[in-house]
Amino acid sequence: MTAAAPDTVVPGTAAPGPGRNPADATTTVSFTGGRSGDAPLTWGQRAIWHAIGRTAPNDHYFNIGRVLPLADRGAPVDLPRLTGALAALLVRHEALRTRIVAGDDGDTRQRLYAEGTVEVRVHDEPDPDGSGAAAESLLSSLASRRFDYAREWPVRFGVVRHEGRITHVVLALCHLATDGHGAEVLVRDLRLLARRGSAGPACAETPLDLARHQASPAGRRSGGAALAHWEKGLRQAPPTMFPTPVAAPRTPRFWTGRLVSAALPRAVEALAATHRVSGSTVLLTASAALVAADQGHSVATVMPIAGNRAAQDHRTLVSTLSQDALFVLRMDDVPGPDADFTDLLAGAWPAALAGYRAAAYDPADWDALLDRAAQERGTEVHPYCCFNDMRLAERPATPRKAPHADELAALRRRSVLDFPATQDRVACRYCLHVSGDDSALTVTLTADTAYLPPAAIHAHLRAIEEVVVSSSAGTPPPLAALPGLLATEGSGR
Repeated sequence: MTAAAPDTVVPGTAAPGPGRNPADATTTVSFTGGRSGDAPLTWGQRAIWHAIGRTAPNDHYFNIGRVLPLADRGAPVDLPRLTGALAALLVRHEALRTRIVAGDDGDTRQRLYAEGTVEVRVHDEPDPDGSGAAAESLLSSLASRRFDYAREWPVRFGVVRHEGRITHVVLALCHLATDGHGAEVLVRDLRLLARRGSAGPACAETPLDLARHQASPAGRRSGGAALAHWEKGLRQAPPTMFPTPVAAPRTPRFWTGRLVSAALPRAVEALAATHRVSGSTVLLTASAALVAADQGHSVATVMPIAGNRAAQDHRTLVSTLSQDALFVLRMDDVPGPDADFTDLLAGAWPAALAGYRAAAYDPADWDALLDRAAQERGTEVHPYCCFNDMRLAERPATPRKAPHADELAALRRRSVLDFPATQDRVACRYCLHVSGDDSALTVTLTADTAYLPPAAIHAHLRAIEEVVVSSSAGTPPPLAALPGLLATEGSGR
């Protein structure tokens, strides 16, 4: 592997991209020493490829961004040391030097290259206190453009430098190369390579190996078993969760509502411990129950994103393994007028596990399954309802006393609701994302405003907080009361 020398940094040699600072410099990193080859797309890649096709030209929506701070501790990292680390990272992880091409038979394939060069944008920041903001600005510039999948490497690098020292490295990643977990692996490895010059043994599995296994008879059998779970679950549920438009769509059509809640981490933790489920299942169940209540369904089907990394050889694989799972929540499994939200959790836990176990399959076979279901039922069959807990793993919680109602009420007063973004096109009607940590959770809901107008988007976010917080405080809302939590002015509910 080789990296560019520092004197190859030439200000202004690359044409400024959208949002690019013309004063930024560029350098190139050369890599060589890996293997090359062709293979079909993995199932995870194919799922993202289909989503990209449905979302283009706004498919930058799927880009993944990460910022690695390097000024916090350890020996200073200069540009020559960093470019060496980037070259090693490119050789170590085949996904970063793989492009998506058309095969001889017209099918879309992945092609791995053994050598090449990657451009790195260099921003010199004179103010050390401004380096963090500069990194975020650089990330926004790099990640806000769609990738050229056949002609561009699936990663864009940027660095922020102050007086010769690298303070931050920025990675904008194509979702065809990796998912969120793989992005964290890349950040960890790059930190080790920049600090120590080594990141230990690389993952033995590769995207090409995985693609060839999935195309094998054993892989086909495994995918078929997963889709049997989907077929059974979809038969139990309405064809879709949001069947009827309720308003004229806004322009842009898709709005993202955001709730930042300091009360949710404590409340989720307490409920999960009391009912022996995961915190992610608490939030998944709350969102599904409210969707069912909103639309009058007795069964809710939600598609949570599954990481598909239970296998030991996939834990550190940089690839896009995540796929949609199917979560089926039967509201009628807890009959009676006194049933409340917490009564759903015992059944939700095994339902979530069953869905996650059946989340690796060929998307082409999944499409065929939905086509058959539509023919049988005489209408489109698709939940159009997604859930994505983007926290990598739920760490064992530090033992804490269950929060008091007054404590939760005080934390709720700090909650913030806003609309940070809009999109012209998203291939879904309800997409809930969860991120954050022990201090606050950020819950965003991107929705089709024809089915969920802006006021309804915020109502769902407020209701999730209300359901979880009141339940953890010992006053879970009755299931019959859930529609009332979603009432908005002029809704008629």
